[in-house]
Amino acid sequence: MGQEPRTLPPSPNWYCARCSDAVPGGLFGFAARTSVFLVRVGPGAGASPGTPQFRVIGELVGHTERVSGFTFSHHPGQYNLCATSSDDGTVKIWDVETKTVVTEHALHQHTISALHWSPRVKDLIVSGDEKGVIFCYWLNRNDSQHLFIEPRTIFCLTCSPHHDDLVAIGYKDGIVVIIDISKKGEVIHRLRGHDDEIHSITWCPLPGEDCLSINQEENSEEPEIPNGKFTAQTVTKGCYLATGSKDQTIRIWSCSRGRAVMVLKLPFLKRRGGGIDPTVKERLWLTLHWPSNQPAQLVSSCFGGELLLWDLTQSWRRKYTLFSASSEGQNHSRIVFNLCSLQTEDDQQLLLSTSMDRDVKCWDLATLECCWTLPSLGGFAYSLAFSPVDVGCLAIGVGDGMIRVWNTLSMKNNYDVRNFWQGVKSKVTALCWHPNKEGCLAFGTDDGKVGLYDTYSNKPPQISSTYHKKTVYTLAWGPPVPPMSLGGEGDRPSLTLYSCGGEGIVFQHNPWKLSGEAFDINALIRDTNSIKYKLPVHTEISWKADGKIMALGNEDGSIEIFQVPNLKLICTVQQHHKLVNTISWHHEHGSQPELSCLMASGSNNAVIYVHNLKTVIESSPESPVTITEPYRTLSGHTAKITSLAWSPHHDGRLVSASYDGTAQVWDTLRAEPLCNFRGHRGRLLCVVWSPLDPDCIYSGADDFCVYKWLTSMQDHSRPPQGKKSIELEKKRLFQPKPKPKKKKKPISKAPVKQESFEGNEEGSLKENSGPVENGVSDQEGEEEARELEVPCGLPTAVTREPVIFTPVSSSLEKSKVTINNKVTLLKKEPPKEKPEALFKKRKARSMLPLSTSLDHRSKEELHQDCLVLATAKHSKELNEDVSSDLEERFHLGLFTDRASLYRMFEMEGKGHLENGHPELFHQLMLWKGDLKGVLQTAAERGELTDHLVAMAPVAGYHVWLWAVEAFAKQLCFQDQYVKAASHLLSIHKVYEAVELLKSNHFYREAIAVAKARLRPEDPVLKDLYLSWGAILERDGHYAVAAKCYLGAASAYDAAKVLAKKGDAASLRTAAELAAVVGEDELSASLALRCAQELLLAWNWVGAQEALELHESLQGQRLVFCLLELLSSRLEENQFPEGRSSSSYHAWTLDTQGPFVERVTAVWKSSFGVHTPAQCRVAFEKLQNIKYPSATVNTPSKQLLLHICHDLTLSVLSQQLASWDEAVHALLQAVVRSYDSGNFTIMQEVFSAFLPDGPDQLRDKLDDHQSAITPAFSSLEAFFLYGRLYEFWWSLSRPCPRAGVWVEASLRTSSIEQSQQSDSGGAEAPDPEASPSEPSGPSELDSGLTGESERMLSMCKVLLSEQHASLQNSERTVAEVQETLAEMIRQHQKSQLCKSTTNGPEKREPEQEVEQAPSGPQGQRKQEKNEPVSLPELTKRLAEAQERMATFPESVKTWPFPDVLECCLVLLHLGSQCPDCVTREMQQQAEELLGKYGNTNAYKRHCQTSCT
Repeated sequence: MGQEPRTLPPSPNWYCARCSDAVPGGLFGFAARTSVFLVRVGPGAGASPGTPQFRVIGELVGHTERVSGFTFSHHPGQYNLCATSSDDGTVKIWDVETKTVVTEHALHQHTISALHWSPRVKDLIVSGDEKGVIFCYWLNRNDSQHLFIEPRTIFCLTCSPHHDDLVAIGYKDGIVVIIDISKKGEVIHRLRGHDDEIHSITWCPLPGEDCLSINQEENSEEPEIPNGKFTAQTVTKGCYLATGSKDQTIRIWSCSRGRAVMVLKLPFLKRRGGGIDPTVKERLWLTLHWPSNQPAQLVSSCFGGELLLWDLTQSWRRKYTLFSASSEGQNHSRIVFNLCSLQTEDDQQLLLSTSMDRDVKCWDLATLECCWTLPSLGGFAYSLAFSPVDVGCLAIGVGDGMIRVWNTLSMKNNYDVRNFWQGVKSKVTALCWHPNKEGCLAFGTDDGKVGLYDTYSNKPPQISSTYHKKTVYTLAWGPPVPPMSLGGEGDRPSLTLYSCGGEGIVFQHNPWKLSGEAFDINALIRDTNSIKYKLPVHTEISWKADGKIMALGNEDGSIEIFQVPNLKLICTVQQHHKLVNTISWHHEHGSQPELSCLMASGSNNAVIYVHNLKTVIESSPESPVTITEPYRTLSGHTAKITSLAWSPHHDGRLVSASYDGTAQVWDTLRAEPLCNFRGHRGRLLCVVWSPLDPDCIYSGADDFCVYKWLTSMQDHSRPPQGKKSIELEKKRLFQPKPKPKKKKKPISKAPVKQESFEGNEEGSLKENSGPVENGVSDQEGEEEARELEVPCGLPTAVTREPVIFTPVSSSLEKSKVTINNKVTLLKKEPPKEKPEALFKKRKARSMLPLSTSLDHRSKEELHQDCLVLATAKHSKELNEDVSSDLEERFHLGLFTDRASLYRMFEMEGKGHLENGHPELFHQLMLWKGDLKGVLQTAAERGELTDHLVAMAPVAGYHVWLWAVEAFAKQLCFQDQYVKAASHLLSIHKVYEAVELLKSNHFYREAIAVAKARLRPEDPVLKDLYLSWGAILERDGHYAVAAKCYLGAASAYDAAKVLAKKGDAASLRTAAELAAVVGEDELSASLALRCAQELLLAWNWVGAQEALELHESLQGQRLVFCLLELLSSRLEENQFPEGRSSSSYHAWTLDTQGPFVERVTAVWKSSFGVHTPAQCRVAFEKLQNIKYPSATVNTPSKQLLLHICHDLTLSVLSQQLASWDEAVHALLQAVVRSYDSGNFTIMQEVFSAFLPDGPDQLRDKLDDHQSAITPAFSSLEAFFLYGRLYEFWWSLSRPCPRAGVWVEASLRTSSIEQSQQSDSGGAEAPDPEASPSEPSGPSELDSGLTGESERMLSMCKVLLSEQHASLQNSERTVAEVQETLAEMIRQHQKSQLCKSTTNGPEKREPEQEVEQAPSGPQGQRKQEKNEPVSLPELTKRLAEAQERMATFPESVKTWPFPDVLECCLVLLHLGSQCPDCVTREMQQQAEELLGKYGNTNAYKRHCQTSCT
């Protein structure tokens, strides 16, 4: 496997006459969707040895709709120029070296269908469109010529390679025309013979007509000269021309004769193992290529993707050779669209073909064998998955209905890809390999199908009999749970398949029996955890690697953690507030096993959260725990997160894919972005880390591409900030194209809409709008076969009432003419009056128009009627002649018997129906008294009316019931659902009416009917409320959804849906609602979230009001009170000139007295905390809340809240006289500020809580033994640590002031060192970089006070040899672990190189670069110039761990300032002010540095200080 990036590009466009081209030297290009992809072919491709010589090198991006034509300039010196045409109406000329547009034009007003760069004229580009218009564009002089030859659709055109002005044009109806553009498009020849679309035109590569020996019999006729003119010019322009047509023939034409001299009929070849569904009927596309300098050979495509080489030497023998005849499966499996030749740098003649099978193939024209195949994608790349068993096999789920399996380790073929299409028939949205079984791949589709493929066999996949109702989001293999796990070991599989669908259901499938029913795990969850409220809609499932823990992501943003075997709910993560798209567990094979409990998650928000669930999983609590604080927060993306993947090669390294168009690599342990990939042009949908190469990542997107990219080659470290660039670009590109008016102006840069995307980005939920991909919405319009048919015309939408032609008398005719004249005169009157006037004068239609017309015939006919009637009335027996006359003259039934009258009614009725007047037919039937028949006929024809149904009771009760039901069905077909429901109610079918309204989304009306007609306890009413609530919730109408849930007595769900929006007002309302209905725990959590939201805006008053909603939040009110007082104090110290506009309470204005006394006074006066019992209750509640440790990336507001939580515990402990607890809590707050690198807050805490130093706490402790506890010693050390730095910094100021804030940059290195001392990953502070020294020691001496001297003497506490030894051991362990991890990575790289290269010598330079570790251990090795062996590292690690084990737990439990850092500061002070630090302390500091400064972090500084 090569170490270079790779691209799996989109499929070449279909049904285009010229969409690919190549130039000498090895550059090939093909049009794919809206761009052109460039491929370097031959030795210059730089491919790995032993692999095919080609590489995708770039993309031409600029068109906004499908590229319909692509052509290179074939002139030496101009091979870098090419032209493209597009459905956006433009023709662009490009420079492929810079990949930029040189110029463009938008001359065409209709869709461009053909394009060619003249091989004779260097700057001539000819293009044609579907209306028959041709434009010749001269690049150098920016001039154009408009030609209109035929009013027909142009399919292809080709410029002559021998004559500057000749162009051959092929039309849709089979006509081929040769024109001379120098004579304004004069037609030289009109070639007739084909009777269907012309797909390809190619000129013979040699001029003249002597290169082929044509049969003399065919040549014996006189030449056909156009227009009867025989000119010398006609003969001199003689040349052969070949055309391929949809009529299955290839014709060779003589340009001098103007006729066909050879016709080749395509042979029907036996299909040889085509890899396509045999039921798919595809049209033929016949493309041609005439090899240069080979006039006797012609290459053509055939029916099923085969390529044929025709021998033209003997026209009477239709002889051809099949490409790749000896190799099975090398041909294309579907029709071929384009052929082009290429001459490589080593003069190899190649042929490149593009096909409907989405492959680009390269053929050697000398051997007719396939050299290589470049696969491509015809849809969104929804899912990527590496096989855990077949290492290097990457499965790709694509929106074109096929699964690709890419062997990324193949040494012979960089693109060794197999396609699987059987049984899929839909977009593949989810993939998951079986963890143990070789070749077992599970897939899920857009239409809800779940199946299993055996990638090592040709069998169709097994399909689960249980379908999801919507798109399959995620698949995961996990241990069986009840009821599937209840059998014995041999009766059930060890792993079952779990699928999560867009409807919110997770199914468990038995892979041994997919035909059996899959189980919905919601039933087990509900039974195990006794849940009565509505379960959330699931959108993601992820099993921990050990198979003991399952995580479910939900639509409301929550993540639920379940424990096997019965899916007991142990934890709920309430972090995201939007739909969860992806969850990923950290691998278990890292150097730190505890990291396997890290869970990363991404949602429709742009923030990634990482949670450490180690404590929860190990403790297995009886009742579920709610987590609201993340272990790490990764911010940077600007759109929804679609996929996450942990690196299997590193600890805590994560890659994320986002709708902002980028993939981001994170160091989660430090919450830092490392590198950002921006190669995709669309929204990313999936990402996966290579299992073998630590530097390699694969990503897929909705740009139809899969990219392999290297983290070390990326220029950016974090996603682009500011506006969501990818979304804004899509909105710009995909706006609807304005419809062209009759008089269209050229538009060169008008925004147009691209067919293959949807304009919506992240606003919609997963189940909204069509096929979805784990949060990704897809309106692809993938490039399937589209017939290029021209519409026959606009359909007429105007309908009129049929007019019955009735012969009338002359007087009636005159009246009719008069009416028409009046209509003509009324033209200028207001438009409303015209139809009214017409309506008033219109006569009612006759019920018996046929009889009436027959009574207005000629006199002779009327007399004959009388005779027939008299005979019928007075004859005793009717003979056959009279009976036939009566049947013919049916209108006489009005004057004879009833049977004849009924026969007349029947004839009149047929006439009414034929003329579109069923209501008149119904009236005739009513006249007969056949009401039931009327109703049946009307129901069958869908012509029931209110009038007919109203009369139905006359025919009986049962007829009425039947008629109402039939009318209701008819109304449903007419989309009149509410009216249909009303009719059902009239026959007391209440349940049917309610179901009808519900099924057609008339929920409001359905609830109104059910509420009015059903019992209040009827379950149908509750189901209506819940169904409507779910739909409203999905559409974002949270308030109305909450009303529905309240109506259904699901108050818990009502509160949750109200809180879904996440703003302060919604959270407060939700908390109040939960409190009203008695959901105290939910109310408390929502009120706390509301307060935290208000805290972000510094709205202190609102935050306290939110916390007042629940009594259990009394402790949090105290925390927020202390936070407000501390923030006010910080603001006064930093900005003494004035306060900000934050909404502080009035009690913050009183700044008199010690800070702790002010806090307790406010607690008593404003919060009613007077007694020790109240303090004890608040202390116990706050003590149960644990926050994660701080880092340098912890947001400041979050840090302040966590610190004030610890300080509140300290103050409450002081009120309870529990001084040990007070010390512990105060120390925790100090350590938190120390770990975050925030020196200001640490000193402010000391200033507020220990204004006189730690001695005031020492006096409060019970006895002397308690006073020297490790916790107090640690607190005292941090106090002195801060005072030491303040004293050091004060020496460089003209007016030193203790406690003043100093810029963070002065202490950055020190803070980073002290924070990272445990890991040994940072350098010690450099005394040389300290603030500028004062002018002389005398000034320093005079500036020292007694307090300063006392403080410096107390600093001896910081020089603790015990802590220095412990910290040194910890640094040693960290350095050894980092070195071991680096050695493992280098070993993996070396093994990989050995397996993929022929010899080590070609990898040596790269290995030398790669093997230089970037960490401190690498620096150490470089300094010593000697390698460190594995036994030596193991020995160091064991020795350090043994030393650490000897320290008492009290020393290891409580943090301590970095001893060596303090030594360096004291020594630097001693050099600045010799009398400040005693010689004894300086000597002790030097001894500690010499003894414990042997790690990389301090080595340089120790050498500097010692010298």
